[in-house]
Amino acid sequence: MEMNSTGNTAQTRCGFVALIGAPNAGKSTLLNQLVGTKISIVTHKVQTTRARIRAIALEGNTQIIFVDTPGIFAPKRKLDQEMVAAAWAGAAEADATVLLIDARDGLNEANRAIVEGLENAGLKVMLAINKIDTVPREKLLLLADELNKLYPFTDTFMISAMNGHGVHDLKQTLADRMPPGPWLYPEDQVADLSLRMLAAEITREKLFLRLHDELPYASTVETETWQERKDGSVRIEQVVFVERDSQKKIVLGKNGQTIKAIGQAARTEIAEALGQKVHLFLFVKVREKWAEDPERLRMMGLDPSR
Repeated sequence: MEMNSTGNTAQTRCGFVALIGAPNAGKSTLLNQLVGTKISIVTHKVQTTRARIRAIALEGNTQIIFVDTPGIFAPKRKLDQEMVAAAWAGAAEADATVLLIDARDGLNEANRAIVEGLENAGLKVMLAINKIDTVPREKLLLLADELNKLYPFTDTFMISAMNGHGVHDLKQTLADRMPPGPWLYPEDQVADLSLRMLAAEITREKLFLRLHDELPYASTVETETWQERKDGSVRIEQVVFVERDSQKKIVLGKNGQTIKAIGQAARTEIAEALGQKVHLFLFVKVREKWAEDPERLRMMGLDPSR
C-alpha cells in the first residue's frame, strides 16, 4: 500500500499516456479536457504542438502523465522530421497509447499512414474517435468498424474533446491501465513544462491566433530573460524568430500595433498562469532557417541527433 499526497492510504498507480494522431485531430483540446486546465496551446492552425509537453491528471488514486505529442504528418524540414520522430518516441515509451481520429476526416490518407505506423511499432493502442457531434451516428459506427478491422485496438471511445462527452470514460479506463507505483509529481502540479517554455508557448499561441494565415510556420518564440522583481512581479523578455524580413513586418504590424496586441494578450494569460504580475517585452528577429538549427530544436525539447 502507498500513501499519496492527500494522506489517503491506498494502492497508488502512476504511468505515462501518449496521445497520437494527425494534426488538428484535437489532441491539445483533449489533453486540456483530461487535465482540467489549459496546459497545451490550442489553435485552429495545424502542427502547433512542437515539444512533447507532459501534463498530469489525477483520477482517484492514479496519476496519469500525458505526453502531448506533435501531430504525425509527412515531414519536409528538419523541424518536421523531429516533430514526427518525437511523436513516435512518445508512443513507444508510454504505458498506454491513444490514437485520436477526427471523425470528419475518417480513414483518409494521413490516418491510414498512422495506422500503418502502429503496425510497424507493434503497440497496444486505444482508439478515440473525436468530434462525434459533427458526424451522423451511422457514419461513426461504420468508421469505428473500419478502423478496428485495420488494427486490433484494445478499446474504442466516441468522444467530443470540445464539450467533454465521453472523455471521463476514456480517463477512467486509462487510470485502470496504469501500473501500480508511487506518484511522480506533487498533487497540485499539472505540467512539467518549464515556466520559460510555458510563457513562450502562450505567446506563440497568441501569435498564431492574431495572424491566422498571414504567417506560415516559419516562426517560433523563445523566452530569453526571466527576472523576478522585489515587488513580486516578473519581467520577461521574449524573442519572436522569423525567417524573412517580410515576416518581421507582418509580426510588427503598422506602427507596431500587431506585436503590441499580441504582447498584451500573452501578458494577461501568462500572469494568470503564474499568479503574479507580469511585465512582458517582445522583440522580433530574423533568423534564416531557424527550423534547421540543432540548438533551436534542443531548446524546443526535440532531439536533432535522432
